[in-house]
Amino acid sequence: MVVRVATDERPLETPSSDESGLGRSDSPSDDTEPEAALVVPPDGGWGWVVVVASFMCNVFVDGIIFSGGMFQNSIQEEFNISESQVALVNSLLAGFYLLAGPFVSALANKYGFRVVTIVGSLISSSAFALVYYANSVEYLYFVYGIVGGIGLCMIYMPAVLTVGFYFEKWRALATGLALCGSGVGTFVMAPLTAMINNSLGWKMTILFHAGMLLLCIIFGAMFRPIKPLRVTLADQPDEEDIARRHEEAVEKLNSMLKLHSKLDSGISMPPEMRFTNKINPHTWMGVASNTRYPTAEEVFRGSNSHLSHSQYGRRSSANASAIKNNVGNKPMFIDVPVAEKDEQDDSNSNIDNTQPLIGSTIKVRPVPVPNPRRSHADLVARPLYRDDIFFGASLTRLPQYTSRTSLGYHLAVTHVPTKEDTREETSSKCNFCPEAVKRVLATMLDVSLFKSPTFVILALSGFFTMLGFFVPYVYATKRAQDNNASELACTWLVSAIGVANIIGRVLCGLVSSMPKVSPLWLNNIALSAGGIATIVSGLCYHDAYQFGYCIIFGLAVACFASLRSILVVEYIGLEQLTNCFGLFLLFQGLGALLGAPIAGFIMDQTEKNYNVTFAVSGTFLLFSAVMCYPIDRISRWEKTRNKLSGTTDKV
Repeated sequence: MVVRVATDERPLETPSSDESGLGRSDSPSDDTEPEAALVVPPDGGWGWVVVVASFMCNVFVDGIIFSGGMFQNSIQEEFNISESQVALVNSLLAGFYLLAGPFVSALANKYGFRVVTIVGSLISSSAFALVYYANSVEYLYFVYGIVGGIGLCMIYMPAVLTVGFYFEKWRALATGLALCGSGVGTFVMAPLTAMINNSLGWKMTILFHAGMLLLCIIFGAMFRPIKPLRVTLADQPDEEDIARRHEEAVEKLNSMLKLHSKLDSGISMPPEMRFTNKINPHTWMGVASNTRYPTAEEVFRGSNSHLSHSQYGRRSSANASAIKNNVGNKPMFIDVPVAEKDEQDDSNSNIDNTQPLIGSTIKVRPVPVPNPRRSHADLVARPLYRDDIFFGASLTRLPQYTSRTSLGYHLAVTHVPTKEDTREETSSKCNFCPEAVKRVLATMLDVSLFKSPTFVILALSGFFTMLGFFVPYVYATKRAQDNNASELACTWLVSAIGVANIIGRVLCGLVSSMPKVSPLWLNNIALSAGGIATIVSGLCYHDAYQFGYCIIFGLAVACFASLRSILVVEYIGLEQLTNCFGLFLLFQGLGALLGAPIAGFIMDQTEKNYNVTFAVSGTFLLFSAVMCYPIDRISRWEKTRNKLSGTTDKV
């Protein structure tokens, strides 16, 4: 059955499907209407099962990472190594857990969240199990740190991204609930790890962790993919005037494209994207960044802005509201095929013949299908082709969402796959590096973003934050033990950070949603407070003082984690969010990799002076906050410079 969706929007010039790369794969030369595979989040149903599964993955992954300091003394004693050497064991785990993020995201884009999570569970649990045979610290570096860290990343990244893929209206709530698993994991795993280590030793503790990670196979299996919907412009025999204008517009566009091909044989519409090698020197993967491919909205509207580097590379806010502002008196019909009633999946539960799409005024009614369409098997809908996949806050913060209907928003943020991408999906041939992988890597690791001073400051701020991030997790318990703190403090200090992290994420979500509250200043105040508290945390070792410090630190890091995507969208733009997060993961991974060894080196040089170590860690956190203080002014200056530069280029 196909439902025909009537919107308040009229069709404009639309490129032929052969040029746009969205035509029928079985006859690429046919002049068919453009179409796109579109994922509309069900906003409930099976999505809540996905939230629970993501929550549990975060419990195990972050709980294991943040409780790693509980058995470092045992490893240090067994191999007779220095503090900096043993610190590298867990820092490699935490570092590669972040550094592998862009590459894992690319794999998830091609093979899906479910497959990547299950494989990651097998890799990480196997690596942890092999630690039982460790006979040197170098063995731990590779097996536990590097291989185990990559495996954990393959669980963590899909668990975070799949929640946003399932939710629209309730995205902020669903993402917040899933990420609270990090705080719960820290709260539970820290005392549990300490107890097992004291009873059975560090090797059995890591073996116990391996068993936990094996359970992620079950949770990963719950990441059921959402069947994409085919969206296409329908024939409108009763709208003769619209059809005639539409046909004329297509002919004009095709003539223009032929003229371009005569002037420069390297210029063409996607999918080949040959022109990007001339425009964008950073196309190191052989394909262009995702932002240089048209969105589904641009394809349906016949936008040729991607032929212009200045327009396509960074779309303006005016383009973000193109659908809403282009209202006509005649409707545009879109065919959205769904399964028959007995075959309907939960993922399409919000598309039926009685209920409109979420947040929209779209009318839906079933219509007969004169020519049967292709099956869902040949539809390609890549999660990392969405501009908002890394945005975990409420979509109401996005003008792209509030300025249009729900369907219009999804068309605007979904970039289309190329013909080659579709061929690789349906082909049985094995491709070492498919286009779906290369295109995400080209997007997430596009270094042209370093031209933005705003991005550079945010990235360096994240690096310094992670330099000081893991020190309290690793050394808070050790410091309490060496200063004769109570057994209660020695057992539950790290857990207190986890509880504060949960509360902080909830409060940060509520406060940042208030229109008069600046996310930037909330981030700056939180990191500043966390840094100052860490610097002065060694002044007193009374239980109340130490628990108070851990609570402040937990609240600070919760704000840091919750506000990253909001800051990127506010100061850099939604279309650059994926690129920013790819490079952020590298910066933060490098900071996590170096932070604990630097602290360990300071401990070796100062004969285990915890005050100096925590002071340096707090200074890193405070400096990361101070760096962000002028971002608002720098961002305004940068936007003015870019605007003037664009005006000069046009002249």
